[in-house]
Amino acid sequence: MASIIEQCQVAPPTCATDKLTLPLTCFDTLWILHNHHIPRILFYKLHNIDKNSFIQNIIPTLKHSLSRTLKHYLPLAGNLVCPWNSTDYPELRYVKGDSVSVTFSQSTDMDFDYLVGNDHTHNAKDFHPFVPKIAEPKDASGVQFAPVLAIQVTLFPNHGISISFISHHVVGDESTIVGFIKSWALLNKNDENDHDHEFMIPFYDRSIVKDPYGLRDYIWEETKKHKTKMSDIIVTPPPDNNNNNNNNNIVRRTFTLRRNHIDKLKNLILSKRPSLTHVTSYTVTGGYVWSCLRFDPPLPSSYFGNCIIWYIASTNHVDLEGNEGFIIATESIGEIIYKRNKDEEYVLSGDWLKEVGAVSNKGRYLAIAGSPKYDLYEADFGWGKPKKWHFVFFIGSGLLMSLSKSKDSDGDLEIGLYLPKTRMNAFTAIFADGLSVL
Repeated sequence: MASIIEQCQVAPPTCATDKLTLPLTCFDTLWILHNHHIPRILFYKLHNIDKNSFIQNIIPTLKHSLSRTLKHYLPLAGNLVCPWNSTDYPELRYVKGDSVSVTFSQSTDMDFDYLVGNDHTHNAKDFHPFVPKIAEPKDASGVQFAPVLAIQVTLFPNHGISISFISHHVVGDESTIVGFIKSWALLNKNDENDHDHEFMIPFYDRSIVKDPYGLRDYIWEETKKHKTKMSDIIVTPPPDNNNNNNNNNIVRRTFTLRRNHIDKLKNLILSKRPSLTHVTSYTVTGGYVWSCLRFDPPLPSSYFGNCIIWYIASTNHVDLEGNEGFIIATESIGEIIYKRNKDEEYVLSGDWLKEVGAVSNKGRYLAIAGSPKYDLYEADFGWGKPKKWHFVFFIGSGLLMSLSKSKDSDGDLEIGLYLPKTRMNAFTAIFADGLSVL
């Protein structure tokens, strides 16, 4: 559990722009149709930190540096604005006075070292008390306003601090949110100046995102058919209040895939499929995890927003069970990435939305979140690198996996996985056994 020390709102400094409005692109609007929040939690080891030093030193510094960071990330302090009963379109809107909800709390009964450990499984619900909740939307003359970001900072006396973020995917993808977190960390560590030259100022020009087929309009009209109010897309019920008893049996664990194992997996793929063109750390890792789960029947890098779509790699379950399960899984992922990355027509026409709908209705899939390209272990708030970070998934119908750089080595990857306990035990054994025979 966590007891609240302070609940506050942090706004950009008074010198910030009075108003900023960002229209949603087709890549943003699809996240209104597909309700998706992204909780992340970072743990920092701080010896001998007590409540007094947390209140007197940590909290004021974090508030001040967050305010300065929001000067560059105004949409995160603003709201998603949805005009449900008009012909207007949703947008991100910041006006002077908007702010981000920040909760400062203290853990009362959870072991910090247990939460950051990689050599054991964790009950998924153990992390929920340290994840903030986004406030409910407000209605004004048929237009609904909903915040898109909330933050919680938790003290673990004499052990460390966690900083957790929950954002709606409509505001931005991994590149956007990781850029925000790393910028805040930089300004918190270096309090004297803005250090604008040391991080990329967000790029807000939406005109460079083309939509020749009117995909944004189509997605918004579909959204209004399926969603009747803002709470359908913004408010995520606290996981602990979910009546699904299966959620009580969900555990998470981090698996590290070492550089030498990744190289061996690549070599194995190339020896079996020498003509395969897209063999990367991402594809072999995704393929290996997918095969181990066989037990159960040109924008700027600082662009603010979403620029991702879903790629669907599929195969028959019986093929994953065979001796070449890993080969087939990796081949499927590699081929779909290679094919779709070159198919601008496919991306802009929205054909991929039909594929996503078909897979979601079946309810049997492995979703991969994150990328080794975006490294949150670089987010140093002045306390050193995080001891641990990972996504905190809300349990849905599918299997959930995250992929990120490892803290300990540039070439290693960390895999975060949420599974029922019995399946996690089976996966752990299969994962280790497969690597042992490479």
